[in-house]
Amino acid sequence: MPRSGAEARRRLQQAALELYGERGFDRTTTAEIAARAGVNERTFFRHFPDKREVLFHGEAELRAALTREVADAPADLRPLDVLLCAFRKAGRILEDNRRFSEPRLKIIAATPALRERDLAKAASLTEAVAEALRQRGVPDRLAGLAAHTGWAAFHQAAQAWIDDPSQSLGAHLVRAFDDLRALSAAVPPPQTRPESR
Repeated sequence: MPRSGAEARRRLQQAALELYGERGFDRTTTAEIAARAGVNERTFFRHFPDKREVLFHGEAELRAALTREVADAPADLRPLDVLLCAFRKAGRILEDNRRFSEPRLKIIAATPALRERDLAKAASLTEAVAEALRQRGVPDRLAGLAAHTGWAAFHQAAQAWIDDPSQSLGAHLVRAFDDLRALSAAVPPPQTRPESR
């Protein structure tokens, strides 16, 4: 029997990952997760409101870290540089939990109900980041655009890190943000329009 709440939560998360990987999310019950973790189902519900939230438990910590890092970034940084700095520091949460992060992403990608929850959580995180940028004086429209763009770069970097663990998440983030800058600096090829009649 786990002795602490943190240990019980960790065991429940590990049991859920194993069962979702073996049987699929939809065919796994909270009772089965609790049994695999060596606790009763009531303990499961003390830590998680439902079986989806086992995979999203760190969202509040990530949101707090991101908004704190945006607020604390040097005043002279441009919005994308603020976001790169914030995502690099907050990304350490994922790096510290790689054994959980990697299978979690695969399970979410394979499960429509979890992808929907992931999108909702991402929208909430993006809005929190946009609000933190507004608090720094970034105009509303630009804050929203920067937050959405930054989150997309973070998501791409996280997937690249899962696919290529030889580099840190921070290195993948730098590359993703460099790619964003290259996209905005690139001169598009001239468009040929058909003659109007």
